[in-house]
Amino acid sequence: MSDPLTSTPPASATQSLASLAKADGVRFLLATFTTLTGKPCAKLVPVEAADALQGEGVGFAGYAAGAMGQLPRDPDVIAVPDVSSYTPLTFVRPGLGMVHCDPQVEGSPYAFAPRVILRTLAEKAAAEGVRLVSGAEVEYFLVQRAADGSLITADRFDDAAQPCYDARGLTRMYDHLTAVSDAMVQLGWGPYASDHEDGNGQFEQNFHHSDALTTADRVVTLRYIVQVLAEQRGMTATFMPKPFTDRTGSGLHMHLSLWDGERPLFPAGDGARDPYGMGFGPEAYHFAAGLLTHAPALHALIAPTVNSYKRTGATTTASGATWAPRTASWGGNDRTHFLRVPDAHRVELRGGDGSANSYLAAAGALGAGLDGVRRALDPGDPGVVSGGPRLPRTLLDAVHALEGDDVVRGVLDAVDPSAGVSAYYAELKREEFYDWHNTVSLWEVDRYLTAV
Repeated sequence: MSDPLTSTPPASATQSLASLAKADGVRFLLATFTTLTGKPCAKLVPVEAADALQGEGVGFAGYAAGAMGQLPRDPDVIAVPDVSSYTPLTFVRPGLGMVHCDPQVEGSPYAFAPRVILRTLAEKAAAEGVRLVSGAEVEYFLVQRAADGSLITADRFDDAAQPCYDARGLTRMYDHLTAVSDAMVQLGWGPYASDHEDGNGQFEQNFHHSDALTTADRVVTLRYIVQVLAEQRGMTATFMPKPFTDRTGSGLHMHLSLWDGERPLFPAGDGARDPYGMGFGPEAYHFAAGLLTHAPALHALIAPTVNSYKRTGATTTASGATWAPRTASWGGNDRTHFLRVPDAHRVELRGGDGSANSYLAAAGALGAGLDGVRRALDPGDPGVVSGGPRLPRTLLDAVHALEGDDVVRGVLDAVDPSAGVSAYYAELKREEFYDWHNTVSLWEVDRYLTAV
């Protein structure tokens, strides 16, 4: 992330959605937003209605959509398109496009909408002269269902003890991986690598960094593209953090840096004091300290499911490593840490996983990091694994940490502090934990059936 933004600039806000779509041969638009749990919701709008969509938005019953803070009696959520996010998807389906939307209710930005939350945080940061630039490593498994319903690797030959980077595994999935990469090329995202990850059946595909909102949009779009193209080849693409007990889990690693316009704020510069030898200036160390300080509560946003803690709590995998942090430590080019420093231009937040809502993850990282900057926090000595806060061991632990952290709760409450988004989210995740806890598992049967 050492270069200024180089990806294709977004569509001009002065261009109409209809003209953009018609120029690309798009006949239908997915007007898209996500719930708090990351579910992509959309209506399919014909291009003939694109002007009405751009001017008035399109209505949804928020309660039916899912985790949107509504009851059946509440007024419609109106998805208002952000024209700059328009994306043709004609390689997925002829004539298809997508536009990301900022939900409103009764004419006001909706406090429970993740994209609105991130936009609000980004605008507040911009008022302070700061812009968050982010990149995302999108990891996933390609699987199928066996006759008994269990998950199996889609590529039956992908059974090596250490499959990471295996050229043969990449080649067998060539058609899928290149289709996804070609899609990102066409969209101007600047994809630079696809690789076989550490687990059998696991892959990662990367694209160039951008501002935080654009990158979060692209994660949502890429997940959609990956899943649809996988389905067309008879596979299921899953971003579930830990679909296999004995394999490495899927992360959503975020590469983060602060900029003032086109000027990066992280590098120390000539003659600047650099107490920890990372090549950082003060803002970078303060930002890192904020992420470390709020790491337990941040996990409720970046590792937001019961299954997330099967990944971070793993002690080993078939390949010999978990690649998932258990303590809020930081260090140089060391992938065992919660916060890795690959170079002087960025930090890599490695605690997030594939179930994270990309908007909330970016918003949480921005809020936590900027708290460190505002309070001039110090990250402490790098590499001290036992020195940082212990990361939550379960989703319930993460909820407790969230409820005790004013800064991360403030991220969720950024749009309207009186709306109660953080309390709603905490209760949502607490109930998710209890739903899982109330289900009898095979582990319990094996352990307790004849224990006494």
